[in-house]
Amino acid sequence: MSIDNKKKPLTKPIIFATSGLGGCLGWVIVHPANTLAVRWNLASMSGKPFNFGAMIRESGWMSLYDGLAAGIWRQVFYASSRFGLFETFRDKLHEIRGKTDFASRVGVGAVTGGIAAYISCPMEVAVVRMSNDSSLPPSERRNYKGVTDTAVRIAKEEGISAFWRGSTPFVQRAAMVGVFQVATLDQFKDMYARQFHQKKNSIPNVFCAAMTSGLLYSIATMPLESSKNRMASQKPDKVTGKLPY
Repeated sequence: MSIDNKKKPLTKPIIFATSGLGGCLGWVIVHPANTLAVRWNLASMSGKPFNFGAMIRESGWMSLYDGLAAGIWRQVFYASSRFGLFETFRDKLHEIRGKTDFASRVGVGAVTGGIAAYISCPMEVAVVRMSNDSSLPPSERRNYKGVTDTAVRIAKEEGISAFWRGSTPFVQRAAMVGVFQVATLDQFKDMYARQFHQKKNSIPNVFCAAMTSGLLYSIATMPLESSKNRMASQKPDKVTGKLPY
């Protein structure tokens, strides 16, 4: 009697749950860098020079974790949707076409990245605003007390549509990230395996390839990231009531 040792594939609920959990854990580490990027970007928008030392002296090191709760909630929606939908759409497309090729992965990566970004856009707006608030002059601060207060005040003061300010560049960026990751990750795995004699798909190999791929798509999508931050944080003109973007 033969024994089938083939591992069963993970169920879709487990994929969604583990993707979200992994995204949340990763975000705790990268959130300070995101806060720094948001503040630097929005400072340049207002024509002010950004000074890291002055920011730390004024707000303290822990201000780099402003908006962390919103960032974690963003990952609950974004990471779980992005990776869970990728697996779901890829497998469904495989059933229809009978194969999963490079073009399929690129297309599915772009579509599911965009969908995940649109779903998580309300929390992205909250992250941008909460991360940057303490760096503003006191008269311009919104003084949000937390994620719930941010959500309630945005809905009450600006309307539900304000949760999707910046959604267009955010969706476009997420789609490009999906394309870049699919298009470059395996290529970098092969390159590092050849050039540095790494075992393909080993932890060092995946880490190096992911870091290089991430650097490339971060540079390529930075204009869209800047646009998203500015649109998410904008305020209506006090005279005309119109938004700048």
